[in-house]
Amino acid sequence: MPHIHEKIDFTVSIFIAQDQKVLFVFHKQLQRWLPIGGHIELDEHPEQAAIREAKEESGLDVELVGERLPIQSEDGFIPLLAPTYMDMHLIKEPHWHIGMIYFAKVKTGEVTLNVEEHQDIQWLGENDFEDVKWGLSAPLKFYAREALKRASDN
Repeated sequence: MPHIHEKIDFTVSIFIAQDQKVLFVFHKQLQRWLPIGGHIELDEHPEQAAIREAKEESGLDVELVGERLPIQSEDGFIPLLAPTYMDMHLIKEPHWHIGMIYFAKVKTGEVTLNVEEHQDIQWLGENDFEDVKWGLSAPLKFYAREALKRASDN
């Protein structure tokens, strides 16, 4: 999805954990390893964006991990799962993203490379996070470790 606004957009990043590994993709346009993620579209809320992006970019159906208000939906009110973290990161001057960070477990599906957006897709374990081969930033390493603690099935 193209940028909605010239200076800032809302995005989701989904750190999908399974078997003590986290899924990363090599983004063609940005030329770096990143988690699954993308823009929140105008007709969806952040949870919907996270689940949609996970499916589109990996082929996986995921379950987001976290806490939701213990209040039921009613007309005009939808309690959302809070992102575990939020950040703001520069894409390219003057454009920034306000990122909502989610952790997720795999429900079903097989990992599939989205060749339109990515060159590669890999499960990385904690030992891989520090390997310069992957070029992960300090925030990505932190989020990936947190995903292993909070969302990994083992």
